[in-house]
Amino acid sequence: MAATSTAVVNGLGSSAFLSGGKRSQTLLSAPVGARAGTAVAAPRRLVVAAAVASKKSWLPGVKAGGNLVDPDWLDGSLPGDYGFDPLGLGKDPAFLKWYREAELIHGRWAMTAVVGIFVGQAWSGIPWFEAGADPGAIAPFSFGTLLGTQLILMGWVESKRWVDFFNPESQSVEWATPWSKTAENFANATGDQGYPGGKFFDPLKLAGTIQDGVYIPDGEKLERLKLAEIKHARIAMLAMLIFYFEAGQGKTPLGALGL
Repeated sequence: MAATSTAVVNGLGSSAFLSGGKRSQTLLSAPVGARAGTAVAAPRRLVVAAAVASKKSWLPGVKAGGNLVDPDWLDGSLPGDYGFDPLGLGKDPAFLKWYREAELIHGRWAMTAVVGIFVGQAWSGIPWFEAGADPGAIAPFSFGTLLGTQLILMGWVESKRWVDFFNPESQSVEWATPWSKTAENFANATGDQGYPGGKFFDPLKLAGTIQDGVYIPDGEKLERLKLAEIKHARIAMLAMLIFYFEAGQGKTPLGALGL
């Protein structure tokens, strides 16, 4: 028995065991009784339980704090959910769904606006908050014309989005020309609210593939892009808030950077 114990200890400390050699695998896979020269006992089965991933927190160093740090109504299922809801706005599931929709849409507009502000001023040299009133503006329209056009077009688009939010897929109809295939192009190809995908909304196929002319979403890619989008959207909304404060002082983002 002593010789067997010495052999086992030497085997555990050998390089063959550490590298997963065949000798060590044979030594450990043999029944204990066989190694000791006694009766063979039934081998025990090792069960490994996977740990459940914990919810992410916006204050990871704080373990207490109740619903301020770890709200019960946020379970981490939403992309970018870090448990931040100090005012309890998402306690009602219906409100939570609407606030996520609002955050997503505002974030997308903010990302577009940030790029437009930088590119527009770099191209024309006109501050973004004066571009619409500048005589040298590219669009030869008055402010009233621009405002009226935007209200009509945006009102139409936003009303359709509003109706689709409360009645999904209700707007996937042929509302334009027969050859435009609007019902097919504007349908929700992913099944997730706010992420239509498809050939029209994902022309680069970043979150899916085209098979036999049909858009097939890739769930793993879609979830990764959802998280990346909401993070960039939040940064863009904070950037726009800073741009507004700068504009109140007559400054621009490029001017603040010394460009």
